[in-house]
Amino acid sequence: MAKNRRYNRSRQRDRILELLRETGDHPTADWLYTQLKDEFPNLSVGTIYRNLNILLDQGLIKKIDFGSTFDRFEANTAPHYHFICDRCGSIIDLDLPIDPDLDSRVNDRTPYTALRHKIEFFGLCNRCSHMQ
Repeated sequence: MAKNRRYNRSRQRDRILELLRETGDHPTADWLYTQLKDEFPNLSVGTIYRNLNILLDQGLIKKIDFGSTFDRFEANTAPHYHFICDRCGSIIDLDLPIDPDLDSRVNDRTPYTALRHKIEFFGLCNRCSHMQ
Protein backbone atom coordinates (compact mmCIF):
# COMPACT_ATOMS: atom_id res chain seq x y z
CA MET A 1 0.00 0.00 0.00
CA ALA A 2 1.33 3.38 -0.96
CA LYS A 3 2.13 5.58 2.00
CA ASN A 4 1.82 8.88 0.09
CA ARG A 5 5.51 9.65 0.51
CA ARG A 6 7.10 11.78 -2.17
CA TYR A 7 10.24 10.52 -3.85
CA ASN A 8 12.52 12.29 -6.28
CA ARG A 9 12.49 10.68 -9.68
CA SER A 10 15.38 8.34 -10.45
CA ARG A 11 16.57 6.99 -13.80
CA GLN A 12 17.62 3.75 -12.11
CA ARG A 13 14.20 3.30 -10.49
CA ASP A 14 12.47 4.05 -13.80
CA ARG A 15 14.57 1.35 -15.51
CA ILE A 16 13.90 -1.19 -12.76
CA LEU A 17 10.16 -0.62 -13.15
CA GLU A 18 10.48 -0.78 -16.94
CA LEU A 19 12.32 -4.11 -16.72
CA LEU A 20 9.72 -5.53 -14.34
CA ARG A 21 6.95 -4.48 -16.72
CA GLU A 22 8.75 -5.96 -19.74
CA THR A 23 9.50 -9.38 -18.30
CA GLY A 24 6.94 -12.11 -17.89
CA ASP A 25 9.18 -13.58 -15.21
CA HIS A 26 9.15 -12.68 -11.56
CA PRO A 27 12.81 -11.76 -11.12
CA THR A 28 15.02 -11.41 -8.09
CA ALA A 29 16.97 -8.27 -7.18
CA ASP A 30 20.14 -10.04 -8.34
CA TRP A 31 18.63 -10.64 -11.79
CA LEU A 32 17.70 -6.95 -12.04
CA TYR A 33 21.22 -5.99 -10.97
CA THR A 34 22.76 -8.24 -13.65
CA GLN A 35 20.50 -6.73 -16.32
CA LEU A 36 21.31 -3.12 -15.35
CA LYS A 37 24.95 -3.13 -14.18
CA ASP A 38 26.38 -2.32 -17.64
CA GLU A 39 23.91 0.54 -18.10
CA PHE A 40 24.65 1.94 -14.63
CA PRO A 41 28.32 1.19 -13.78
CA ASN A 42 28.04 2.50 -10.19
CA LEU A 43 24.95 0.40 -9.45
CA SER A 44 24.97 -1.87 -6.39
CA VAL A 45 22.59 -4.59 -5.24
CA GLY A 46 21.80 -2.34 -2.26
CA THR A 47 20.66 0.39 -4.67
CA ILE A 48 18.43 -2.15 -6.41
CA TYR A 49 16.82 -3.11 -3.08
CA ARG A 50 16.36 0.53 -2.02
CA ASN A 51 14.61 1.30 -5.30
CA LEU A 52 12.49 -1.86 -5.09
CA ASN A 53 11.38 -0.81 -1.61
CA ILE A 54 10.42 2.64 -2.92
CA LEU A 55 8.46 1.07 -5.79
CA LEU A 56 6.73 -1.21 -3.25
CA ASP A 57 5.94 1.81 -1.08
CA GLN A 58 4.46 3.58 -4.10
CA GLY A 59 2.30 0.55 -4.91
CA LEU A 60 3.86 0.17 -8.37
CA ILE A 61 5.17 -3.36 -7.82
CA LYS A 62 4.52 -6.38 -5.59
CA LYS A 63 6.92 -8.62 -3.71
CA ILE A 64 6.19 -12.31 -4.08
CA ASP A 65 7.00 -14.39 -1.04
CA PHE A 66 6.70 -18.12 -1.52
CA GLY A 67 9.20 -19.01 1.17
CA SER A 68 12.08 -19.23 -1.29
CA THR A 69 15.55 -17.95 -0.47
CA PHE A 70 15.23 -14.82 -2.59
CA ASP A 71 12.37 -12.36 -2.86
CA ARG A 72 10.81 -12.14 -6.32
CA PHE A 73 9.14 -9.04 -7.73
CA GLU A 74 6.50 -8.20 -10.32
CA ALA A 75 4.88 -5.13 -11.83
CA ASN A 76 1.46 -6.78 -12.15
CA THR A 77 -0.26 -5.36 -9.08
CA ALA A 78 -3.77 -6.47 -10.05
CA PRO A 79 -5.12 -9.42 -8.02
CA HIS A 80 -4.18 -12.67 -9.74
CA TYR A 81 -3.17 -16.25 -9.03
CA HIS A 82 0.24 -17.82 -9.60
CA PHE A 83 1.45 -21.23 -10.73
CA ILE A 84 4.81 -22.27 -9.26
CA CYS A 85 6.84 -25.02 -10.86
CA ASP A 86 8.12 -27.52 -8.31
CA ARG A 87 11.08 -28.44 -10.51
CA CYS A 88 12.50 -25.21 -11.99
CA GLY A 89 10.92 -22.68 -9.61
CA SER A 90 9.39 -20.54 -12.33
CA ILE A 91 6.40 -18.42 -11.33
CA ILE A 92 3.68 -17.94 -13.92
CA ASP A 93 0.75 -15.51 -13.73
CA LEU A 94 -2.49 -17.39 -14.33
CA ASP A 95 -5.11 -15.75 -16.50
CA LEU A 96 -7.98 -16.86 -14.28
CA PRO A 97 -10.61 -14.66 -12.67
CA ILE A 98 -10.22 -14.10 -8.94
CA ASP A 99 -13.05 -15.82 -7.06
CA PRO A 100 -14.61 -13.18 -4.74
CA ASP A 101 -16.96 -15.85 -3.35
CA LEU A 102 -14.04 -17.38 -1.44
CA ASP A 103 -13.85 -14.31 0.81
CA SER A 104 -17.62 -14.39 1.32
CA ARG A 105 -17.59 -18.09 2.20
CA VAL A 106 -14.90 -17.53 4.83
CA ASN A 107 -16.88 -14.62 6.24
CA ASP A 108 -20.13 -16.62 6.29
CA ARG A 109 -18.72 -19.84 7.75
CA THR A 110 -16.14 -18.59 10.24
CA PRO A 111 -15.89 -15.86 12.87
CA TYR A 112 -13.24 -14.15 10.70
CA THR A 113 -13.49 -11.26 8.25
CA ALA A 114 -11.63 -12.06 5.04
CA LEU A 115 -10.65 -8.98 3.07
CA ARG A 116 -8.69 -10.74 0.33
CA HIS A 117 -7.09 -14.07 -0.43
CA LYS A 118 -3.99 -15.43 -2.11
CA ILE A 119 -3.87 -18.80 -3.82
CA GLU A 120 -0.87 -20.45 -5.44
CA PHE A 121 -0.96 -23.54 -7.60
CA PHE A 122 2.03 -25.91 -7.57
CA GLY A 123 3.10 -28.56 -10.04
CA LEU A 124 5.16 -28.75 -13.22
CA CYS A 125 5.32 -26.04 -15.88
CA ASN A 126 4.98 -27.02 -19.57
CA ARG A 127 8.74 -27.22 -20.08
CA CYS A 128 9.37 -29.39 -17.01
CA SER A 129 6.36 -31.68 -17.56
CA HIS A 130 7.75 -32.58 -21.00
CA MET A 131 11.14 -33.47 -19.50
CA GLN A 132 9.81 -36.42 -17.45
